Amino acid sequence: MSASGGTKAIVAALGANLAIAAAKFVAFAFSGSSSMLAEGVHSIADSGNQGLLLLGGKKAQREATPQHPFGYGRERYIYGFLVSIVLFTIGGVFALYEGYEKIKHPHDLENWYWPVGVLVFAIIAEGFSFRTAIKESNEIRGQLTWSQFVRRAKAPELPVVLLEDFGALVGLVLALGGVGLSLLTGNGVWDGIGTVCIGALLVLIALVLAAETKSLLLGEAADADQVARIREALVDGETVTGVIHMRTLHLGPEELLVAAKIAVQHDDTAAEVARAIDEAEARVRAAVPIARVIYLEPDILRTASA
Repeated sequence: MSASGGTKAIVAALGANLAIAAAKFVAFAFSGSSSMLAEGVHSIADSGNQGLLLLGGKKAQREATPQHPFGYGRERYIYGFLVSIVLFTIGGVFALYEGYEKIKHPHDLENWYWPVGVLVFAIIAEGFSFRTAIKESNEIRGQLTWSQFVRRAKAPELPVVLLEDFGALVGLVLALGGVGLSLLTGNGVWDGIGTVCIGALLVLIALVLAAETKSLLLGEAADADQVARIREALVDGETVTGVIHMRTLHLGPEELLVAAKIAVQHDDTAAEVARAIDEAEARVRAAVPIARVIYLEPDILRTASA
């Protein structure tokens, strides 16, 4: 994922969520709808999440230091994980609590046209944000399905924004349903039920995000296609005759570490081996440009086989 593409989607989501949050709180003030309060807090949490993603992207651009020789690329993973925690606690848990209180102590909605009008506006705004995230994701998704894209993406920003926007749209429909049923039946319990459904949805999305970003934090290898291209690039058939074993690790979304033991001829001179290693590194960087850090260890094939 390109940094610029991810930033465009984040900024679009941030602008939409700030406008929606203000409208939802106004609707809550005039109507007393717990769905509106839960959705307002949800939008505030989402706005904070987008701020965290922007901050993580900025911090990840720092130059490597002696204390952090591989740079700060994983800052983006850390802030992506923080997003899942914020979404779970502030968004999901608060909505569950507010819904429980509304079910326990229901009251009629006042000025129903406020929450209905705001929900329609919010659906339009979130739809615009979701459309932007889909467009940015399609540029890099390739042939992957959406679930595969969320699971395999090494850059956390677009999957986070996609899931947030999807959850927001479904939550808005649930809120609209809760408000509508409360108006039709005259029973405010439906508003609380809608709020509980919103909370359960947010908790589920937060758990999915936490699992995916945890995997990135632990360190993921390059995908199978990149591994195949690296192996092919390492071997020249002359000095480097094979790859004995290889490990890859993402230092960040756009930075890959490659460590490999390569097989060389037993009668090659040190100068020939050194030149072959330099050429192999150049081929790997040409084949997989994000392979920034490469460590190659030469070995004699018959020794390795033994």
